[in-house]
Amino acid sequence: MSDTTHDGAIATSPPPSPDDGLSPSQLAAKYGLAVSGARPGLASYIRQLWGRRHFILAFSQAKLTAQYSQAKLGQLWQVATPLLNALVYFLIFGLILDADRGFSTEVYIPFLVTGVFVFTFTQSSVMAGVRAISGNLGLVRALHFPRASLPISFALQQLQQLLFSMIVLLAVVVGFGSYPSLSWLLVLPALALQFVFNTGLAMIMARLGSKTPDLAQLMPFVMRTWLYASGVMFSIPVMLADKPAWIADVLMYNPAAVYMDLIRFALIDGYGSENLPSHVWAAGLGWALLVGFAGFVYFWKAEERYGRG
Repeated sequence: MSDTTHDGAIATSPPPSPDDGLSPSQLAAKYGLAVSGARPGLASYIRQLWGRRHFILAFSQAKLTAQYSQAKLGQLWQVATPLLNALVYFLIFGLILDADRGFSTEVYIPFLVTGVFVFTFTQSSVMAGVRAISGNLGLVRALHFPRASLPISFALQQLQQLLFSMIVLLAVVVGFGSYPSLSWLLVLPALALQFVFNTGLAMIMARLGSKTPDLAQLMPFVMRTWLYASGVMFSIPVMLADKPAWIADVLMYNPAAVYMDLIRFALIDGYGSENLPSHVWAAGLGWALLVGFAGFVYFWKAEERYGRG
């Protein structure tokens, strides 16, 4: 079919295309095209993460090294910060508010230091998770990689920091009369469960923080409330002995308290099983599996949306 133009030339209309009338999804299917950054299946996503394991480890180590690079004491602040917090809590709660009731000094000080170190592990993982995506948008937008690498890497960074601090924690425990025994080996599965829990929680916070950066300003208040409710500075059943029993039960089964109690029981000779809730290992395993799996799936569901908008 042809038309005559104003200067007399004949213009020929282009022939109809075989793609005319096809929708974008039909065109993509016809030519084997895929959406850029589309979320892979869960199994494929896990394989991609495993393939990036060296990146995850190297990224966490680099972040750990850079964390205190501008401070003169450098990595020593990894230990000094929780120790100073423990000292402040001891002065306020141990000496002034009598929160050490039920424990001798030889038990209370390792009890307090262990609680501060272990809770800081969870607290730091949560705070790092909130900023995992929103604080690394340049990396997210520039490179294609499974975004879960970031919150996992930050949780791993906090685990490495805790392991470094454990040297001082063990010295404190020994200094107050709790010497190495086979029970110390229980620290390893307890920390493994806490790491899985922390990683799942970091993933949940990473997804929430990616869309709501102001969450980073709110979380310190949430974490401070969680700290006071978890028995970091005092024994929950002793302090709440005159309250309804269900209040102490709820607080003792919260995950932060569970993981602190497991490690206290493993390290401190005077901290016996009577201070632990029943089935405490089952509670620790349950929290790790529930939050770890739910957090991973929740984060994966929004994989294609990170770094956009």
